[in-house]
Amino acid sequence: MDNLLDLSDRLYLDVADFAHSTPHWFQWLAEVWTELGLLLFGALFLAGWWRSRDRSGEAMALALLAPLATAFGYVVSEGLKSLIDEERPCRAVVGAPAPLVDCPVYGDWSFPSNHSAIAGAAALALALSWRGMAWLTVPMALLMAFSRVFVGVHYPHDVTAGLLLGALVAVLFMKAARRPTRSLVDTARSSRSSAVVWCAGRGPVAPAHAAAHASAYSARRPRARHGAH
Repeated sequence: MDNLLDLSDRLYLDVADFAHSTPHWFQWLAEVWTELGLLLFGALFLAGWWRSRDRSGEAMALALLAPLATAFGYVVSEGLKSLIDEERPCRAVVGAPAPLVDCPVYGDWSFPSNHSAIAGAAALALALSWRGMAWLTVPMALLMAFSRVFVGVHYPHDVTAGLLLGALVAVLFMKAARRPTRSLVDTARSSRSSAVVWCAGRGPVAPAHAAAHASAYSARRPRARHGAH
């Protein structure tokens, strides 16, 4: 265990030295990405909900669960952080250069990384609810985790644990809550409240209903008049 922590210290120093050797614009991007990534994940949650309004109840249930699973991942991470009480590397590592951002105050502990837990949970939750999104969300999560080490406020083992923890919590949460949430979606879609139905979406149009709608439309169309022969 001590060897792993020593390795994490050395990796932290290597990343910190590399960060200080990069141009200022690159350092600024790393600082911004730490928070901007969270906003982009939020935008993807909204887009996932919107695209699921005319899809199956299962699709809508997963879209609704994705942000909830991410929030639950954060709660679990914060609970562990308060139990482990690991000091931030920007104060604990001897000889470390100054972090690119302000070192968090004493008592804001380091392990695991909450940002990384949120990123890991969001990446997996979106991948489960939106087929084909892993190619985007997983790199986003990895970059967010790396940025926390890059700016100097987390050890590599903090962000690794955060990513894995968030992803695991998200998968378990969505698996456990999928069926009851789908039942709620089906109930909401049959509600008499137009606002509730709008939020849950009407789901896919049934083939019979679509055929009846097409027949009614055809019946309302004026018939072409045939000319005299």
